[in-house]
Amino acid sequence: DPSLEPAEVLGAFLSQFYDDKPCPRLVLLSHPVDDQALLAEALATRAGYKVTVTVPQRGEKKQLTDNALQNARQALGRRLAETSSQARLLAGLAETFALERTPRRIEVYDNSHIMGTNAVGAMIVSGPEGFVKNQYRKFNIRSTDITPGDDFGMMREVMERRFTRLIKEHTQPNGTVTDDDAFPAWPDLILIDGGQGQMSAVRAILDELGIADKVQAIGVAKGVDRDAGRERFFVRGREPFTLPVRDPVLYFVQRMRDEAHRFA
Repeated sequence: DPSLEPAEVLGAFLSQFYDDKPCPRLVLLSHPVDDQALLAEALATRAGYKVTVTVPQRGEKKQLTDNALQNARQALGRRLAETSSQARLLAGLAETFALERTPRRIEVYDNSHIMGTNAVGAMIVSGPEGFVKNQYRKFNIRSTDITPGDDFGMMREVMERRFTRLIKEHTQPNGTVTDDDAFPAWPDLILIDGGQGQMSAVRAILDELGIADKVQAIGVAKGVDRDAGRERFFVRGREPFTLPVRDPVLYFVQRMRDEAHRFA
């Protein structure tokens, strides 16, 4: 909140930060905080030993707080730049794939197995601030009907399990999607690592579940030479197409797909 003074922000932060973690015996601040002595007493009472809270004015300790402040400013600048860049990429993605709106939640799916065994489906999530790792999911493939290396079968199982649960937990009886949290539970867009065959399997599941109109699905397949940059995109209602090699949206999709590979 821009209206808050540094003392208010720092005081509130300290009391919350040390609420669930050990407090050191010496806390150095860049700015004085309100009720500094009272805060030190409260931290000491909780810790069981004396805690000193001070704002150094000179010397090595002052240099430490100055460095911390500079690092914090730089980190904030990077975060703001990344968020701005991410917003532009999401808007570009919506334009490139003719989405109805800029996606807030993108889910990317990939399958992995070792010589046909230990089959796992992976889902990674991206949003306005980048990858949202606490939303990642893995699916140990359960079906005994799936033969080794059956990527279509694996994808069908992953899609069924993911969206059956999503419908159960985040859809009202009248079919309205519910999102209680600041970050939506329902994806605006899903990216599938694969071509026309994978997309047919995915669309069949979305159609069976009656949610084909709620989720836009796009297939991303390597070109015949398997080179990054020659990916072909499969979107319902359009012929498969490629993007220019230096297109920022292509880099964005590649980065998300690579993260799904890594997680799988």
